[in-house]
Amino acid sequence: MTLYQPFLDYAIALLKERLDLSPYPIPEGFEYKEGTMGKGKKQEAVITTSYAFKSPKLRQIRAAHVRGGASLQVLNFVIFPHPAYDLPFFGADLVTLPGGHLIALDMQPLFHDAAYQQKYSEPILPIFKAYQQHLPWGGDFPEEAKPFFSPAFLWTRPQEMEVVQTRVLEAFKDYLQAYLDFVEKAEPVTDSQQREEILEAQRRYIAYRAAKDPARGMFTRLYGSEWTEEYIHGFLFLPDPLANAN
Repeated sequence: MTLYQPFLDYAIALLKERLDLSPYPIPEGFEYKEGTMGKGKKQEAVITTSYAFKSPKLRQIRAAHVRGGASLQVLNFVIFPHPAYDLPFFGADLVTLPGGHLIALDMQPLFHDAAYQQKYSEPILPIFKAYQQHLPWGGDFPEEAKPFFSPAFLWTRPQEMEVVQTRVLEAFKDYLQAYLDFVEKAEPVTDSQQREEILEAQRRYIAYRAAKDPARGMFTRLYGSEWTEEYIHGFLFLPDPLANAN
């Protein structure tokens, strides 16, 4: 079973169509990893595959895809813009566990002032509202996480797999298309102080995501803590936004 493969296939095809895409280096040992979960007759193989690209305005586009049978399916897909641009991050966390589905889609803002919201959040609010009626709010999330999400944060816990395969997939497509529209129009920031503020905002986001990565426990159980920490800090959330930014 590969619930989130259509999401990944769509994203890669769209990126290739709309961007001047080139490969982003994936450290050895991260491209493909196999483990097992469960015991006895309930034991299942779990495969984690990684994908990474870059483009002139986007310093890293990367995905981690975990396939472990009906009770474990995960796609974590994040786009990190080049720090010369004030673009938000694109973040998609698509998680299926024994208890159900957890879906988070957003263009995660660098700043929260009115001008930034007008530029990047307001244009996608109609998309958010169109899906909100079918994908209701998923409930509370940590107070400390709130600065990293926009007013168009689509956070939902659908019960039916069919909803993930239809509504969630359509929302993912629309959010990604809208994000690439922003990328197309983005102009480099020339003011040195503003560029420094962008760099600091990117570092805050990366540090938070690396520290609070909800997949840490799952990866540690599957592959051990050493591999997990190297994967989080050496591929998923690289601490220096200037590394490989050219």
